[in-house]
Amino acid sequence: MPEHRARDIHRSRVAETLREEIATIIEGELSDPRIGSTHVTQVALEPGGKSGHVYVAVVGGFEEEEATLEGLRAAKGYIRAELLERMGTRHIPDLAFHIDRQEKMAARVDELLTRSKKRGPKSESAPPPGPSEE
Repeated sequence: MPEHRARDIHRSRVAETLREEIATIIEGELSDPRIGSTHVTQVALEPGGKSGHVYVAVVGGFEEEEATLEGLRAAKGYIRAELLERMGTRHIPDLAFHIDRQEKMAARVDELLTRSKKRGPKSESAPPPGPSEE
């Protein structure tokens, strides 16, 4: 049991280091015009450590997200080579880039909740139906 916990801690440390390094590479070294304003939100490694999923939040609409994703996929080899050099490990996981829409979804839910609070509780314009009086 303790050995599994140690592996999980190691995997989370490696994922956090990968997240920081990938963010630095994207912000400072990639000059692809397709890559817009991007923030790396999470790196999730598979249990074996052979592959990982990089989640990025992109400022802009659907077109900007798709263009950024294409640019990141095209630069995947360069990013892996830079990570190998910077981290000094024998193996860098195969990276798959995904758009993280969690922040946009949370903002939309907040907007809808705010709207419903502004409307307030339903007003009772008509009295509730009761027994008919004759």
